[in-house]
Amino acid sequence: MTAGSNMYLKATKQLDAIDSGMDRINAEMRDAEKNLEGLEKCCGLCVLPWKRSKNVEKSAAYSKTFKGNEDGKVNASGPRQIVGQNGVGPGSGYIQKITNDAREGEMEENLQQVSTMIGNLRNMACDMGNEIGNQNVQIERIKGKTDISQIRIEVANKRANALLTK
Repeated sequence: MTAGSNMYLKATKQLDAIDSGMDRINAEMRDAEKNLEGLEKCCGLCVLPWKRSKNVEKSAAYSKTFKGNEDGKVNASGPRQIVGQNGVGPGSGYIQKITNDAREGEMEENLQQVSTMIGNLRNMACDMGNEIGNQNVQIERIKGKTDISQIRIEVANKRANALLTK
């Protein structure tokens, strides 16, 4: 594993931890909202119609954000995309042989090694681009979860303050 893939793996693990933390916050907010609803009930039996709160979990934004999906998962098995080698095929060479001596053979071998290294770098760059794209999608999903959680917390705070002022 290269240093770059270790860095992306570490970043992906951190994003996964943040994502699961946001899911825990969501579950705790669901419990807090149920408790607030219980406190708002008239005589502990029923919610008064004018005090009924809107259920955030039924909104389209909530279901779009908190649905389970597999974005941001790391493919540790290797490159997902292999870019074709641009250059000369194995039958012909990189240099035209004039004297057909050992120096020309060594130059040809060195050029083939350089070509292989450039191809590997190109594949690594494609993998890094794919991984960054996956992480950007995961960051957007976390941002959406954060926005919804912030709204839910503000609404729950207002409801709790209204109960305390009674």
